[in-house]
Amino acid sequence: MTLSENFYKAFLFLVSADSELYNIIFLSLFISGLATFFATTIALPFGVWLAITKFPMRGVLVSLLNSLTGLPPVVLGLSVYLLLSRAGPLGSFGILYTPTAMILTQIILVFPIIAATIRIVAEEHYTHVSPYYSMLNIPKYKVVISMLYDLRFMIFSSIMVGLGRALSEVGAMLIVGGNIDGHTRIMTTAISLETGRGNLSFALAIGAVLLSIIIIINSLSAYTNTLARKYYGL
Repeated sequence: MTLSENFYKAFLFLVSADSELYNIIFLSLFISGLATFFATTIALPFGVWLAITKFPMRGVLVSLLNSLTGLPPVVLGLSVYLLLSRAGPLGSFGILYTPTAMILTQIILVFPIIAATIRIVAEEHYTHVSPYYSMLNIPKYKVVISMLYDLRFMIFSSIMVGLGRALSEVGAMLIVGGNIDGHTRIMTTAISLETGRGNLSFALAIGAVLLSIIIIINSLSAYTNTLARKYYGL
């Protein structure tokens, strides 16, 4: 099959609402969306706390957090696999090769990205505004609420970056998810599998959808960064 024929067949997969294709897409969005949500609920307060709190060994914790943003996904996948396998300490839960294991892995992957970004912008902002709030004797919790409002665009941007990272991950998802048809097969793992099978048209169809979603996410992130610079000079 020629390249043009593969593209044409990929187009047919998209417009014909192929059930297998759209099940893979929806599962990918569900897993990555849920993982990003849970990662954000942990990363947001942690990043803000790390930004405004001084304590011994804080620099070590910041360095560790920054290092985790570059954690190799396959190493993460292997680590989670060892924890969830039958011989692992969490093997009794029986969640290996399930969407739950994939969500857990993506939470660990996305958390340091969101937390580190929020820590950087929050610390910079807090350094500038804290003297004024201190002179007015405003409680710290009100300072944090005000800061979160001021940083809302940057926070949203960091969440979009995390979501894009989660959707793009393949290595760790193959290890902990197993790429099981109808159960744990998401866009990235399906592209890998179908390309290996020679089913390029189906892989192209999924790739087109994934690329479109990533472009939308990156555009939203860039737009919110622009708004942050426009209104707050961040």
